[in-house]
Amino acid sequence: MSNVHGPTVRLLARRDPAARVPGQHARATVLRLRMRTLVTLGVLAILTTVFGRSFGLHSPLFIGSELALLIAMFAVSRYVLPLMDRRDRGAAGEERVGGLLDELDEHAWRVIHDASFDHGNVDHIVIGPAGVFSVETKSHPGPVRVRNVHGATLRQAQGQRETLERVTGEPVEAMIVYSRAWVDKPLTRRRGVRVLPARMLIGYLKRRRDALTSEQVEQVHERVRTALIEAHTQPDRLLGWPPPSRSRP
Repeated sequence: MSNVHGPTVRLLARRDPAARVPGQHARATVLRLRMRTLVTLGVLAILTTVFGRSFGLHSPLFIGSELALLIAMFAVSRYVLPLMDRRDRGAAGEERVGGLLDELDEHAWRVIHDASFDHGNVDHIVIGPAGVFSVETKSHPGPVRVRNVHGATLRQAQGQRETLERVTGEPVEAMIVYSRAWVDKPLTRRRGVRVLPARMLIGYLKRRRDALTSEQVEQVHERVRTALIEAHTQPDRLLGWPPPSRSRP
């Protein structure tokens, strides 16, 4: 599937929520964290310098600001940097999987990345001859044992499926795709969610039997696009996300 890069794709993403790039939300989150961290440390450093010059190195104000700066630096190294690292790896995983999906035939498949429905985010929505798929990307390095996939992760994928089924009116297959991990039982379903490594994703989609005509693919894509636009233009409109969690065999 062809790609559009640079300022053009960023402009499209602002105007059309169905034209976002893989990992866009995660990358934006990392950028915000970095900026807030730099601003916080910068402000504390400036205050410490000002208090030291104005009131002396033995002033309670200087000592207090110095302690605050040290505490902030500890918090950044202990909590913020690991969080940014996880988010950065998550964005890289979404970009890798998104790159694979963008190689699908653009005349037969439609792929929407980083789809935001109110309080929820779907990494990738795939619509094509084989049907409709929600893809939740995980960047865990592995190895991954399907029976040990966390319940919260499964509920997240189930919630995405249920929301897309309401939006599209079509059955949706929920998938958890590990961008770089070894999976012990690839393509196994757990609680109705299929688990697989990224290297098997495209082959699996192409091997599926046809379920939608080309006209239906376009209709479903337009329904999803319309729902995304409405969610962005009407932030208080609820699409039922997250839906009540329930397990499927």
